[in-house]
Amino acid sequence: MIPLAVTAFVLGLAVGSFLNVCIYRIARGESVIFPPSRCPGCGRRLGARELIPVVSYLRQRGRCRGCGVAIHWRYALVELLTAFMFVVLLWRFPGFDFFPQAFFYSVLLVVFFIDLDHQVIPNRLVIVLLVLALAVQVFRPVLPWGNALLGMLAGGGLLLLLAVVSRGGMGGGDVKLMAALGFWYGWQQTLLLLFVAFVAGGLTGIFLLAAGIKKRKDPVPFGPFLVMAAVVVGLWGERILHWYIRW
Repeated sequence: MIPLAVTAFVLGLAVGSFLNVCIYRIARGESVIFPPSRCPGCGRRLGARELIPVVSYLRQRGRCRGCGVAIHWRYALVELLTAFMFVVLLWRFPGFDFFPQAFFYSVLLVVFFIDLDHQVIPNRLVIVLLVLALAVQVFRPVLPWGNALLGMLAGGGLLLLLAVVSRGGMGGGDVKLMAALGFWYGWQQTLLLLFVAFVAGGLTGIFLLAAGIKKRKDPVPFGPFLVMAAVVVGLWGERILHWYIRW
């Protein structure tokens, strides 16, 4: 198991490097393939030694070798997050199931940071999640189709209702993301996901207001809380539901 975990960790570092490209470019409407990676400061194309995940960042002390501009520490963070996430997913979903799960949560990681930075959830990412969920449901089904469809209706419908009632307080991207998540998780875990997301979002909002970081009318993206709740439910959702039913 240890060699597999090491392989998953290294794979996660490599995938995390690509996710950094996706986070930066997708929100700007740019291709994630062309042109090759460049320094955001001087525009110089990065060499192979500058593209080694985490190692290059540490070796260059967080700066471009050409112009010396600072490279944000979050690049290394995303790579490490992806690596550790892959190890946990390998433990939770051994065998072939690891691959669709790793794909799914990698896309969610991109959603997390794009919404955090730009307060928008690109439609193309929601479509990728939904297509992946449909493919899994067709070729390696985990849920009955009725459960998956009901999850989509419950997740997307509840947030759509909230968006209408709040008159824009909930964004359309959140509604579409929750519909895709609902299809992946089914209605029971979708309700749990929403509960976790609202609790986490509410507590964070109270903290930001109390600390003076945000004012009452300042927007706070909800997508990151949906992503965090999705991770919690994906890893421990069944245990939480069984504990709740027994309690």
